[in-house]
Amino acid sequence: MLYQGSCHCGRVRYEVEGDLQQAIECNCSHCSRKGYLLWFVPRENLRFHEGEDQLSTYLFNKHVIRHQFCPNCGCAPLGQGTDPAGKPKAAVNVRCLEGVDLAALQRIPYDGRSK
Repeated sequence: MLYQGSCHCGRVRYEVEGDLQQAIECNCSHCSRKGYLLWFVPRENLRFHEGEDQLSTYLFNKHVIRHQFCPNCGCAPLGQGTDPAGKPKAAVNVRCLEGVDLAALQRIPYDGRSK
């Protein structure tokens, strides 16, 4: 399925393709404060319509995921990094996708606080 996503102000718009049935709910200090629900997909499944060049990046801890956010509205729609095998991945914040029933998603807890 194809999903449309954006930051709050709409300067960053993208689409992501995949089978969205579950999302990772990480308890690390960053994800818990932001309220992220993350859907990890191959990077090639993410296509920007506009604003990719406007994203700001926040790195912390081991600098594994480039948490990206719109500098205008502060919304954090996604992150980018690589999986353990070195393949490019996108960590999409499903709260920024249109038409997703968050209550229907299986939430997978991840203990990022202890990592």
